[in-house]
Amino acid sequence: MLQSNILEILYKKYKHLNEEDIDNIFEIFKRKITESLDEGRKIEIRGFGTISKKINKEKYVRNPKTNKVIFKKQTYKLHFKIGKLLHRRLNPKTDNET
Repeated sequence: MLQSNILEILYKKYKHLNEEDIDNIFEIFKRKITESLDEGRKIEIRGFGTISKKINKEKYVRNPKTNKVIFKKQTYKLHFKIGKLLHRRLNPKTDNET
């Protein structure tokens, strides 16, 4: 889902707010999430999941095309762990499961 799709849904749902207010609220939400991850904290949204920052250690890697060994610096990646409620909604039990 794109940001424009999310904003469109919010515009329809909260008609008493103007579009500029909704845009500002959404930008504040994004900024707070980014700042928290930059500071090393994890983000937990109840029923949805948890987002945290993981470290990819620096190491030597090989370019498979040229077979040349190069040094890769430390980088970060996001890790998402799905929440129980979202998992149940995406994977409903069938009648023949116990």
